[in-house]
Amino acid sequence: MARLLIVHHTPSPATAELLDAVVRGASDPDITGVEVVRRAALAATAPDLLAADAVVLGTPANIGYMSGALKHFFDTVYYVCGDDTRGLPYGCYVHGNLGVEGAVRAIGSIAEGMGWTRAAEPVEVMGAPDKAALEACYELGAVLAATVMAD
Repeated sequence: MARLLIVHHTPSPATAELLDAVVRGASDPDITGVEVVRRAALAATAPDLLAADAVVLGTPANIGYMSGALKHFFDTVYYVCGDDTRGLPYGCYVHGNLGVEGAVRAIGSIAEGMGWTRAAEPVEVMGAPDKAALEACYELGAVLAATVMAD
């Protein structure tokens, strides 16, 4: 069975809504053969990443950057997993109130440095999540899960 790892920092109701939408999308009944594993960014480990066939990253934008929790995850896995996860499909969602561009750019730079392959456009959400934002997160989860779905 394929494994989709969702690494997230979810400190607010808004980020919780986005995470729930990603999980619902990844768990869509039309997608089979994919185990969806959620890990808080501060609890996610190198073995979690090494066992994954794809990853979704979720974070708030804090002062124009990804959360410290997601940065901590990257710090703990970058050199340990770098060569072993080359080509890993990934996607991300970022929530912010003032701007998310810096966080999206930073995630992309680190993922590129790890040799990962972006499988979906980043979902950028400003303010309270609306229907379109939740649908985009659902689609993000579904796309990443479908990317690794068994034939």
